[in-house]
Amino acid sequence: MAGGEGEHQANSNGSAKEKTWPIELPEIKFTKLFINGEFVDSVSGKTFETIDPRNGEVIARVAEGDKEDVHLAVKAARDAFDQGPWPRMPGSERGRILLKYADLVEASIEELAALDAIDAGKLFGFGKVVDIPGAVATLRYYAGAADKIHGETLKLSRELQGYTLREPAGVVGIIIPWNFPTTMFFIKVAPALAAGCTMVVKPAEQTPLSALFYAHLAKKAGVPDGVLNVVTGFGLTAGSAIAFHMDIDKLSFTGSTEVGRKIMQAAAESNLKEVSLELGGKSPIIIFDDADIDVAANIALNGILFNKGEICVAGSRVIVQEGIYEKLAKKLAQMAKSWKVGDPFDPKAQQGPQAFKKQYEKILSYIEHGKREGAMLLTGGKPVGEKGYYIEPTIFTDVKDDMKIAKEEIFGPVLSLMKFKTIEEAIQRANNTRYGLAAGVVTKDINIANTVSRSIRAGMIWINCYFEFDSDCPFGGYKMSGFGKDFGMDAIYKYTKLKSIVTPIFNTPWL
Repeated sequence: MAGGEGEHQANSNGSAKEKTWPIELPEIKFTKLFINGEFVDSVSGKTFETIDPRNGEVIARVAEGDKEDVHLAVKAARDAFDQGPWPRMPGSERGRILLKYADLVEASIEELAALDAIDAGKLFGFGKVVDIPGAVATLRYYAGAADKIHGETLKLSRELQGYTLREPAGVVGIIIPWNFPTTMFFIKVAPALAAGCTMVVKPAEQTPLSALFYAHLAKKAGVPDGVLNVVTGFGLTAGSAIAFHMDIDKLSFTGSTEVGRKIMQAAAESNLKEVSLELGGKSPIIIFDDADIDVAANIALNGILFNKGEICVAGSRVIVQEGIYEKLAKKLAQMAKSWKVGDPFDPKAQQGPQAFKKQYEKILSYIEHGKREGAMLLTGGKPVGEKGYYIEPTIFTDVKDDMKIAKEEIFGPVLSLMKFKTIEEAIQRANNTRYGLAAGVVTKDINIANTVSRSIRAGMIWINCYFEFDSDCPFGGYKMSGFGKDFGMDAIYKYTKLKSIVTPIFNTPWL
């Protein structure tokens, strides 16, 4: 580890000051592609820069994988699947290796949290207590599930005996986003490994560093060569090569709806590989008059500012019943103004920089759209500081359903407050979106909670809470938020193929 000091701290009101605190900047150990158990240069020899969003400076140059590199990685994965031990070993043995993998990740928490802080702008302290431990828990969950992938005995209607098997899907292509580099890596890799698949992982080009570290730890844990391959590079080249590849059996993607469409098209135009997609969201949080104002305000504010709003299930539309609308808006404004925006290594910071410059500029452009369309800017709306990609927590009031900021996924710390009268109106407005990833309901009335949670067309509903994920709770979307589940046994099943086996039985006393 190389020593360093933090310099940037800011308040959410836009003021900034210089401050130093001791931090440990991680040594960048892995920058090459990981193919067939080895770190290698790209075939072209090209590299690209990965940027520190705290200051816009280059962290390192990383190997730029392309079609040729993806082909080599897929070949390694195919050989490992067709001829190697991984899919053939008992699930309990795969589980034992995954447990060792989890232990190795856990032993490197500080270094891995620091990598995600400098590469993605994620809070260092949060990474140490949530993101990396969460990844460890995910690995251990699927380690325990690896020997519990069962088929069924079938009760057939004739003199036949039937049963089903769940077999590994084969070679899996995994494309993950930049907002949760560690979490997204393991919620896809862990169940795929447990199921006995081999894989090629492409991390986002904005945040490639931790995925390469995890490839190193996988080999150290005993995952056989060729089972887990990591190809860093760009979506238009390496990502496209994975999506179109004729020897990939299954593709799992998390990212934008726009790219999700292209993934499906590529799968259709190539070998009709199975696809699972976790895509965009414009999730509503519905707050009723009977809600406790402090509880509701905490849920609403954290629902949009967690991870600086760079989360697919961000509660970006807060739909509030008219009786408490003004009071809640005032409370949210007070809380937002005291929210600490600063360097992710600052233990007092509650919000770090947006992950990269293009996303930072996109968020600021949405804020300008909101102003032009007539939404009332209650607080925030400006960049913070003179360097890095920091943005104030931003709240708009009196937002209409047809406004751009109410319809499109912003993926930043921008909250739209909207008002409703009746439960029927609340449900209608919540469902007035092309997305269906998640929603929140805040009320003390169990009947309202039941009615609304069953009426909203979304894959995850939180009642009087938000962002409550668990390894055992399936997560995925409706509508244009995609299909297929992460977490739970549903996730492991999506990396399997269901086979039916039937044989005749003769002279049986019963069917």
